[in-house]
Amino acid sequence: MTKTKLNTLQCEILVGILLGDASLQTESNGRTYRLRISQSEEHKEYLFHLYDIFQNFTTSPPVRYEFRDPRKPGKRYFRWSFSTTQQACFRFYGHQFYNGSKKKVPRLIHKWLQPRSIAYWYMDDGAQKWKGKSLGVRFCTDNFLYKDVQLLAHVLSEKYVLKTSLQKKGDGWRIYISSNSYKILKKSIFSYFICSM
Repeated sequence: MTKTKLNTLQCEILVGILLGDASLQTESNGRTYRLRISQSEEHKEYLFHLYDIFQNFTTSPPVRYEFRDPRKPGKRYFRWSFSTTQQACFRFYGHQFYNGSKKKVPRLIHKWLQPRSIAYWYMDDGAQKWKGKSLGVRFCTDNFLYKDVQLLAHVLSEKYVLKTSLQKKGDGWRIYISSNSYKILKKSIFSYFICSM
């Protein structure tokens, strides 16, 4: 029998990965949701780490599948994924993070974005700006509306005293954190990283 409530650890991580690549899906008009997580072969260890955290809501282990990028015909990629069962405990987050099928940033994100959340957001969808050349980092927020990206940058700036800027990437916007804020960021989130990340 699966658990019906999220614990504090799961809540903090869920906020972070929903800002990243994780998704919530409903088949009951928003009454229940399932969490779906997918990562590249390169990040398999991270995916299994997330599986361990949310395993009490699952009935089957992660699966490996082939992924083809239409921009690179003929090249094969492999990914790993798992989904939880439909659960009422995800409903609150489904309503906060989605407007229909479009993901959004919750208005009260400043209350929920904890250091652990930022760490998992970074592991899920962050990177060094210029690896090996700069201590600045970026969050790939391309799929959010500009006003949502502004809100996230404001929270990082006001709540965590990080120097942020927004830069356009294609049709979207990304958050950049200055190398001047590296020590503050590292102190806040480094202890939550898993070794492979």
